Amino acid sequence: MMKKEWSNVWVSSKQPRKQRKYLHNAPLHVKHKLLSVHLAPVLRERYGTRAVSLRKGDKVKVMRGSSKGFNGTVDRISLKKLEVFIEDLKVKKVDGTEVLKSMKPSNLMITELNTDDKKRQAKLLRGGKPSGKTKTDKSKETKEASPVKEPKKKTEKPVKRKPLTEKKTKKTETSKEADKIRTQKRRTLDKKPNKVKK
Repeated sequence: MMKKEWSNVWVSSKQPRKQRKYLHNAPLHVKHKLLSVHLAPVLRERYGTRAVSLRKGDKVKVMRGSSKGFNGTVDRISLKKLEVFIEDLKVKKVDGTEVLKSMKPSNLMITELNTDDKKRQAKLLRGGKPSGKTKTDKSKETKEASPVKEPKKKTEKPVKRKPLTEKKTKKTETSKEADKIRTQKRRTLDKKPNKVKK
């Protein structure tokens, strides 16, 4: 049975109907996170983050679909339906009228951010730790910083360990002694005469 109300704890399911229902019934603060879009490689290096939530005014590139490669600015976002509408990207309806084509945020990439909002700009700089260094530079630094390990001196005396055969022999000796004691007890019990009931 499917839950009637949306729950914060998502137990994954292979069934598409459950996945669609989860997205449809999700509250707006959760849907807002689902509108995050990948940044272009240049922006990713600058801000130190992989993806940012999309806003009106951001310049976007379409990465998949029939309109792949199209560049444009975001005209409006439908948070309820999780759809993005880009300026000049239109579709003809049956009656001949042109309407803005809806796109999924997963098929887009942000090429230029709208930084009119100072809070958003501060969040971008605060969230990621931008660094001008590449991965190769970091690896070189770690190699230089790590101290060179000196080989161990062979003058130290190796620790003597007892051979495993001695331990085994001890165990076998004790087991043999225990077997002897058991056999002796059995013999004594066998020798005792049974009490005859009168």
